[in-house]
Amino acid sequence: MKLFTRLFTLMLLACSQQQAAAQSPDTRCFELRIYYCHPGRLDALVQRFTNHTTRLFEKHNMQNIGYWLPADNRENTLYYVLAYPSRQARDASWNAFSADSAWIGVRTRSEEDGKIVAKVISVFMEAADFSPAITASRGNKDRLFELRTYYCRPGNLAALSDRFRNHTTALLAQAGMENIAYWRSTPADSSQHALVCLVAHANEKAAGKSWKKFSSNPEWIRVRDASDKNGPLAERVTSVWLRPLPFSLIR
Repeated sequence: MKLFTRLFTLMLLACSQQQAAAQSPDTRCFELRIYYCHPGRLDALVQRFTNHTTRLFEKHNMQNIGYWLPADNRENTLYYVLAYPSRQARDASWNAFSADSAWIGVRTRSEEDGKIVAKVISVFMEAADFSPAITASRGNKDRLFELRTYYCRPGNLAALSDRFRNHTTALLAQAGMENIAYWRSTPADSSQHALVCLVAHANEKAAGKSWKKFSSNPEWIRVRDASDKNGPLAERVTSVWLRPLPFSLIR
């Protein structure tokens, strides 16, 4: 009986610890990186990531979250997200990665036919408190992803976050979209703050139906009009349709 009681107590303790871990805030530093390739060099970049880069990232304590190509990739770009324990850890990892002889060899061999990357855009982010758990878990099948960036008017990031937390995420799910991740940008300078959202759809047709349903929902219209009564919370919104690469852990 005492053994059973002790085991039961240990089980309860383990459950409570798991619940506490699940409820604890995600304090990691996230980085969205966008690579613009030279003409004709995107395939070489994808192969380099497939065969080498992601493994070398892991070697240097960078967590691969997801990799995508735009559905209409007119600019030869690759989008990906990494996670680190902190911004300081991020810098240390990149320094170690850049100096790694294995990486230097891979980069040199892959660029024998010319440079691959023409430009890199980096956005540092933190997980929003209302985001689902951001994990590198492979889905059952490929989905169509949508990366939406809401560039806030000065002082409106908190209000926009409140609207997503209290209304928008639930209304998006109600319309048939899957909430994948939400981040807030953390610019080091006075750059415009943004809310970065990643949602998923089964396919293009499903996406169109979901957005039509969401946009015409009287509850959304009421919430939007009330929160925008003094002007739109976001100055502009950009949207990029993304398809996961075969090695992406979020698919």
